[in-house]
Amino acid sequence: MRRVVITGLGAVTPVGNNIKDMWESVKSGKCGIQPISKFDTTGNKVTLAAEVKDLKPEERLDKSEIRKMDEFTMFATIAAMEAFEDSDIKIENEDAYRCGIIFSSGIGGLGTIQRECERGNEKGFERVSPHFIPLSIANMAAGNIAIKLGLHGMCTCPVTACAGGTNAVGDAFRQIRDGYQEVVLCGGAEASITPFGIGGFAAMKALNTTDNPERASIPFDKERSGFVMGEGAGALVLEEYEHAVKRGAKIYCEIVGYGATCDANHVTAPLADGSAAAKCMSFAIEDANITPDKIGYINAHGTSTSLNDKSETLAIKKAFGESAGKLMVSSTKSMTGHLLGASGAVEAIITALSVQNDIVPPTINYKEFDEECDLDIVPNEARNVRLEYAMSNSLGFGGHNASVVFKKFEA
Repeated sequence: MRRVVITGLGAVTPVGNNIKDMWESVKSGKCGIQPISKFDTTGNKVTLAAEVKDLKPEERLDKSEIRKMDEFTMFATIAAMEAFEDSDIKIENEDAYRCGIIFSSGIGGLGTIQRECERGNEKGFERVSPHFIPLSIANMAAGNIAIKLGLHGMCTCPVTACAGGTNAVGDAFRQIRDGYQEVVLCGGAEASITPFGIGGFAAMKALNTTDNPERASIPFDKERSGFVMGEGAGALVLEEYEHAVKRGAKIYCEIVGYGATCDANHVTAPLADGSAAAKCMSFAIEDANITPDKIGYINAHGTSTSLNDKSETLAIKKAFGESAGKLMVSSTKSMTGHLLGASGAVEAIITALSVQNDIVPPTINYKEFDEECDLDIVPNEARNVRLEYAMSNSLGFGGHNASVVFKKFEA
């Protein structure tokens, strides 16, 4: 088993458009939720979202590139460029066929799909943009990153709804650990704050409908009533340990375990007793070759929906047994909203930084205790606590469950 370390990070999020700004916001408990500015919400029940703010893509990408990218691909490419630069890998010094990409999106170019459908209805469908397909398909974030960075290794895109970002990280971990790649840039991106996207989730009654940003995304709070849509991207450079040491790379932390299961229960509702999600966490712990009591912190999926937070609480209790009462379990979606296919990647980054810096981020805007969500959810303020191991969970529509275990780096 080869060791796998994280050597580069990049982010575009509702609470910061680079790693430094995002991490400072997360530590301080900054809320990224505001009234939607991307379209007119007059008459809509859902008026809040966690939008990316003040991003200047022209500072990172050529105008010709931007025109040929949906917003999710643009977010992904900017985050990936930051991560690759952060890693200080020089592709000309590498075997590019041993450097891969695994980058998720849950939905892909939804804004493009809506725009071109409207154009087709108005002008005829043979008048849609010739760039429609490459703009909209979900794998194009991965493809564009490979082109931009010159990576010729495995290039793929897990499409597993809200678990996709974590599947990307876990799959990249296995590609390196099992000897198929030396370096993998992994992560996820999403840009679904559109009338079509918000409308679709609102019709399912999955979204919160309050107009108060401080009571919108409130995971594990008894008054929770739906998630808040977020957008953005997270990117991580994973690398084989000896390869990283040989080139003198800085190392954030180590990835040591990965688990994935399926509820096989319902297309949207989680398995009520949390048993399949519990098994996913147990597989990740076993893969890391540790016992449950070694995990000090879980970055929970914690969507702020009634069913998810209750079932995830049960799952954690099943997986951790007596250790569950000693765990810190926070949801950073209270700050970022729910980035769908990007959420697992952004939360993996936050968890990695938590392990590196011994800081557990809070679940902000928490007020009302719920006896069915009675874990230590680190309410409202971050904690300075030494962490040796931490876990990040993602649970997606379709019953997809994914968990990754991080370890403090020791040479």
